[in-house]
Amino acid sequence: MKYVLKNIAWVLVIIGALNWGLVGLFKFNLVDSLFGSLLISRIVYSLVGLSAVVLIIFKVIKNSKKSKN
Repeated sequence: MKYVLKNIAWVLVIIGALNWGLVGLFKFNLVDSLFGSLLISRIVYSLVGLSAVVLIIFKVIKNSKKSKN
């Protein structure tokens, strides 16, 4: 379960990073282009942010386990 959650989080964070790169370089928002400015876009943005938090938590847990050894 942890492995699946981590992989989904990575995919969403990469999508978010690529989207911000496109916005910064070309002023093109891929998420809004695919979903419009509907509720679905807000859900995607929320999931990307939540995925970043999940990855940070996994990293903190991993680092705390390393420091105990």
